[in-house]
Amino acid sequence: MVDVLGWIIVIALFVVGMAGAIYPVLPGVLAIYFAFFVYGWFFTFEEFGPFFWIIQTLIVVVLMVADYLVGAWGVKKFGGSKLSVWLSTIGIIVGPFVIPAFGLVIGPLAGALIGELIRGESFSKAIKVAFGSVVGLFSSIVVKIILQVAMIIVFIIWII
Repeated sequence: MVDVLGWIIVIALFVVGMAGAIYPVLPGVLAIYFAFFVYGWFFTFEEFGPFFWIIQTLIVVVLMVADYLVGAWGVKKFGGSKLSVWLSTIGIIVGPFVIPAFGLVIGPLAGALIGELIRGESFSKAIKVAFGSVVGLFSSIVVKIILQVAMIIVFIIWII
């Protein structure tokens, strides 16, 4: 019975982690990382040597850095300013709370658009930069999904 509970918690953390790749208010990669500790607590840490923890920790660090950089890259690639990068990042966090269904996309788009308009850029340039924030957002989601799936695959390979 305890084994079943352990697996339920591990799988639930994996699901929360994968949902966090899309919905930034969820802990994402940290939920997946925590699932490894839950597995160790319920079953054993013996399968996890130092190399496992080094790989997983590196993926977590790369993912957290890439998450910000890929989003910023989208804004910058389309000619956005530092202000637009900051406001689109704030929009990613605030958007889903303000507009639950579409806030994840509208938040960064509005943030980048407002950032460029505050700087006095033309509306057409501001729209271009706002589009870049959405490109960055979706690129970031793809990167997160790939790296988080890699974490889960490494875990499965390690315990088999």
